[in-house]
This record gives sequence, C-alpha cells and structure tokens, in this order.
Amino acid sequence: MPDRGFTPTQLAARAAYLLRGNDLGTMTSAAPKLYPHMWSWDAAFVAVGLAPLSVERAVVELDTLLSAQWKNGMIPHIVFANGVDGYFPGPARWAVSELAAHAPARVRTSGITQPPVHAIAVQRILEHSRRHGRSTRAVAEEFLDRRWADLVRWHRWLAHARDLDGNGRIALYHGWESGMDNSPRWDAAYANVVAGPVPAFHREDLEHVADPDQRPTDREYARYLWLLEEMKSARYDDGVLAKAMSFAVEDVFVSAVFSLSCDVLATIGEEHSRPNSDVRELYSWAERFRRGVVDTTDPRTGAAKDFDLRSGKWVATDTLAMFAPLLCGGLDRQAERALLRTFEGPKFCGHPDLRYAVPPSTSPVSGDFRSREYWRGPVWPVMTWLFSWAFARRGWAERANVLRAEGLRQASDGSFAEYYEPFTGDPLGSMQQSWTAASVLDWLG
Repeated sequence: MPDRGFTPTQLAARAAYLLRGNDLGTMTSAAPKLYPHMWSWDAAFVAVGLAPLSVERAVVELDTLLSAQWKNGMIPHIVFANGVDGYFPGPARWAVSELAAHAPARVRTSGITQPPVHAIAVQRILEHSRRHGRSTRAVAEEFLDRRWADLVRWHRWLAHARDLDGNGRIALYHGWESGMDNSPRWDAAYANVVAGPVPAFHREDLEHVADPDQRPTDREYARYLWLLEEMKSARYDDGVLAKAMSFAVEDVFVSAVFSLSCDVLATIGEEHSRPNSDVRELYSWAERFRRGVVDTTDPRTGAAKDFDLRSGKWVATDTLAMFAPLLCGGLDRQAERALLRTFEGPKFCGHPDLRYAVPPSTSPVSGDFRSREYWRGPVWPVMTWLFSWAFARRGWAERANVLRAEGLRQASDGSFAEYYEPFTGDPLGSMQQSWTAASVLDWLG
C-alpha cells in the first residue's frame, strides 16, 4: 500500500487518465513530450496496463505495433506517429524506407529492435478477456488468430538472425536495442567504437529534461549516431550487419526475456490449439536461450554476464542484467538462492539508503553508479514490474508482493516518472510516462 500521496483508487484513476491523455488514436505515445511516438517494448507494457481498462484498446495497441513489423520478422523499436515531430533521430535520419529491403511500405519506423516482451502482453490480454463477456473474449481470441503467425515470425527472426554463434544468446548492434541505452554494461563496447563524422544533429531530449546530467552526454550520442550510419551503410541487411557493425554484444538480459517470452507464447499456443510445430519450436527456443543465459553465469553467485563479440571478452557489471536467470530460470538451486540473496541484499533492493526496496538499474555500491543518470543508477518502475511479474510466475508470491507493494509506494506521488532517484525517491526524466502508469494499473488491477 502506498505510504503517502494518492490512495490506490486515486492512483488508478490518475494512471488511467494519463493513458487516455497519451492516446493518439491507434497508438499510445511513450510520453507526451520526450517520447511522442510508439516504442516497441513500451507498447507491450502499455497493452498490459490497458488490458484491465479495455481489452479492445489493448488489442489495438499491439495491432498497430505488429502492423509495422518488417517482412523479415523484426519488430522495430520505434513506430513513428504521422504528423508528430519533436524526437531525434526521426524517420529521415533512419531512412529505412529508402535503404531497407524488409522495411514496411506504409509505416515509418526505426531500423533496430527492442526486448521481446510482447508475449507477456498477449497473455495479460487473454487473462483479462476471460473476466468479461463473450464479445470481449472473442476480440482477444480473434487477435490471437490474426497475429499468431506474426508473433511466431518475430520470435523466429530473433532466434535465427540474432543468435550469431548458435549459443542461445541474442546479439545486439546498438545499446538502444537493449532498452538500457547508456548502462555501464556497454561502456567497454562503446569505447571501442571509433566514430567517424556524423551529420549535424540537435538533441530534442535536452529540450524536455531540465537537468542534462540525467541524460547521456553529447559524446555518447555521437557514438550512438555513428552506429546508425554503419547500419545505413549496411542497408539494414541482417547478414551484413553481423560482420560490419563495430558494436556487437550478446545481451544476457534480452536473451533471458526472449527465453521467458518463448515459454509464455508456447503456453498460449497450447491453450489455444495453435499449430503443434509452432509450439514445439517455441519451447525449443525457450530451452536453448535458457541454457545460453545459464552458460554465462558464475557457478557460485549465479550472476550472469554479457559477451562483447568484437573484443571477445565477457562483460560483468553490477547492473540488473546480472539477474537475468531469475527471469528465465535454469540455475541450480544453490546458485539461484545466492543470486536472490544478492537481489534482495545490500547491493540492490536491500541497500540501507534506498527510499524504496526496489531494484536500482546499477548497484549503489558499484563504481559505475550515478544516482540521477538514466540507466546508471535510477530505479525504473517498469523493471520493478517485470521482476514482480516474473517472480509471481515462478511461484515466488511473497517476493513478487514485496516488489509490488514497494513499487506502488514509490509511484504514489502520482508523477508517473520515467525513473526515480533511488535514495530520495525524486521523480526524474520524463513525467507522464505511459509504461509507468501501465505498471501501476496492472499492480492495482
């Protein structure tokens, strides 16, 4: 229960009002000023929050996203809203319509992807539809009929195009693909990117966040944009990108999310009589990527690591990524208990100075920790939600409930901030963030 600010009923009403305010008709902007378009994993979380309000509107959200799916199966990380400016890099800088053979013809998108959390949203939509009448259940089931092949195709693209060595780990070509843009996880890989000249740019994000220390630096942004130029030179071709990109990292967190999502989608397929071949394939990917995640872990602590494909080095950081196996499972009991102790202990949720017992993006005891800087320290409510949901799914009800209760206490100020300062609880980044409101709605639903 929140300990200050709005009551649960008031908070739910404010969250619903926020999602209505950010609704552009067939898509929800991630945030009205800083992120005025649709982001891929944001849209999935938004659908989770919309489902208890309107299954029909949640279906529209995912339909819009899947309508922008590339012909090769990739779901792009941004779907640009027509007639909306104010975000950089915009569609002209990505130029996928001119360069990418697989880009959709009638929708403007970016040229990279984001974590595959969409099966979770489909599951939540189906669960909520069962609590309503026949017509609402029919809407959800018709969506599954209409989009099942697209969802499987999305998973198949990740399993084939992005598992470069066949070892059960997803390769990323840009830190943005992780969703954790400037995490310390990527410092070494970015340091090895030799950026050439990039076309002039004006950062729209600094127009909407008062404190530039909360955002990546201009130097970091230049590297981000150089990688975009490398992708354009490769014409976004999967085969060329695998060899040409100067940033290529196996992301253990995205790999765990993928394994989890394959399991979720396979279960949906079994329950709804989808083709047996699809279900078998999904379960096989879930197991392959679960093994891939566990293969990165320290046998004593259970902590997972990323792998830099360009330097050939493991990347161990005290960030949320180390807890990837808690999402997908696969650790032996002793290692899993050790990893849970780390998660709940003084390096993360149990740090004595935290305002709320929720996981910061980087451990406060790490030398990389920055309490106000994007993914280098602040708490992200949507990550609290993801771990809470995953823990409940794994049967850890008490742990899930603690995260839910602490997440709601943090959100009870009603700002629905993008992220929060972990010691003071101050809201940071963009306000009126859709996926923060969605997390609250699901917790309260």
